Amino acid sequence: KIDLIVRGVCRLIPGVEGMSENIRVHSVIGRSLEHSRIYYFNRRGEHKYFIGSADWMHRNLDARVEAITPIENEKLKKYLQFMLNIYFNDNKQRWLLQSDGSYERAKKEKGSSKLSAHDYLMKHMNEGNEPIPRAE
Repeated sequence: KIDLIVRGVCRLIPGVEGMSENIRVHSVIGRSLEHSRIYYFNRRGEHKYFIGSADWMHRNLDARVEAITPIENEKLKKYLQFMLNIYFNDNKQRWLLQSDGSYERAKKEKGSSKLSAHDYLMKHMNEGNEPIPRAE
């Protein structure tokens, strides 16, 4: 299963049997252009986290100096997972790319309150929470 959070244009066609039926493309569009570049992989319970300075596009990887680095500190991994959970649970500004190229707004689950990832994370920072847990 592959879940992508894509800020802008995505040429990948999700949900095509035999090719991409296990891929979902989420797009969270808010008032802030800036977004996290978190890469999370879980293979048979082995969790790997990376952060990077650029989107994985030819122009960024071929013509610029960019960096992607692994995260090994457990506190930082937990914080990155916290951020990913917020984005995947956004039910105000998250859209899902359909196999026909259209986008459908993510549905709010019964009993859950509305959640905007951008608003939540800005509030989280403004309340004095540390943006990144201190490494030991």
